[in-house]
Amino acid sequence: MFEATSFSPAHESDEWAVRSDYWLFESEKSQRKRLVRERNPNALILTGQGTWLRIQGGALVIRQGFSHYPQQPENHRYFKGDLALPRIIILLDGSGSLSFDVLNWLGEQGVALARIKADGDVAVVASGAGFTANPDNLRWQYATQKDETARLAFAADLIARKMDSSIATIEGQFGQGRFAATAIEKAKDAAQRLRTDAINDMNDIRAIEGESAAAYFAVWTDIEMQWTAAARYPVPDQWRTYRSRSSVLTGRKPRNWKASHPINAMLNYAYAVKAAQLQIQAVADGFDPYAGIMHHSRPDFPAYVYDLIEPERPKVDAAILSFARSRKFSGADFMLRKDGVCRLSPQLARMVATVISA
Repeated sequence: MFEATSFSPAHESDEWAVRSDYWLFESEKSQRKRLVRERNPNALILTGQGTWLRIQGGALVIRQGFSHYPQQPENHRYFKGDLALPRIIILLDGSGSLSFDVLNWLGEQGVALARIKADGDVAVVASGAGFTANPDNLRWQYATQKDETARLAFAADLIARKMDSSIATIEGQFGQGRFAATAIEKAKDAAQRLRTDAINDMNDIRAIEGESAAAYFAVWTDIEMQWTAAARYPVPDQWRTYRSRSSVLTGRKPRNWKASHPINAMLNYAYAVKAAQLQIQAVADGFDPYAGIMHHSRPDFPAYVYDLIEPERPKVDAAILSFARSRKFSGADFMLRKDGVCRLSPQLARMVATVISA
């Protein structure tokens, strides 16, 4: 039996509920249709307060949490071998519970589970395939870590491919826009240097990447976000255009965390979803997700995953740019913490995760 759960709205009117229902509908519409006899290709994305996963009668029963009021309960039931069963379940912020029986059931059925916090950090990833170490892959990974020449070659290739992807993103999203030609030229030059120059130090790679990144994000200053219900839900003037990938809230040193702009908040969430997907794939392929090559290893950081995500970042950027420029947003879609950090509403976060998982 499903219990009723109340959820206090964050706004004084029904705009919060209206926008939440809008994003809920959009996320469902964005999912790919499953072919006959095909395993469900879409991630199941859960958010809100009171989410829970249980095993009842041998089946996995899931209740979606409540993110606004009024909201209809959303329940799922999956049986073993069910083609409708998703390959990955993503838990976005919120609160709730699951049991060890659920984890066992997910492992048996090859379903991965990822938990992403409100700030876009990946809290936990459980691969449905388990860690099946591939000796050849691990041998290559650890040897490359220790061989500085091989390490630099690996990192240079990663960033060169990132430059290639950034060119595609600029051309696809900005065309002949202001600063686009300069950014494309710098990215092409960076890719060539990374592939042909003698690289003696990791700082050389980061310097080449940094020059290109400055030009790349300068193109983004052409972005203008469209807003609705602005009279009832005013937004800061700096949210109407885009200034920088770094946050203004991180002190004198520019950093990308503590997002102060909606697009950066969406990017942080999108990168977290992509990182979770890559970590699941790395574990399934028998790699050690914590044994970074370009990024230094440390116990609490899946460094190898953040190696793998580098060429994928411009692709994530393209998806978020298309999303942000094709819709009108409301002040009810975002929340400002007391320290000025911008957070996505639960259902908008769900939509962003759906876009990246599609």
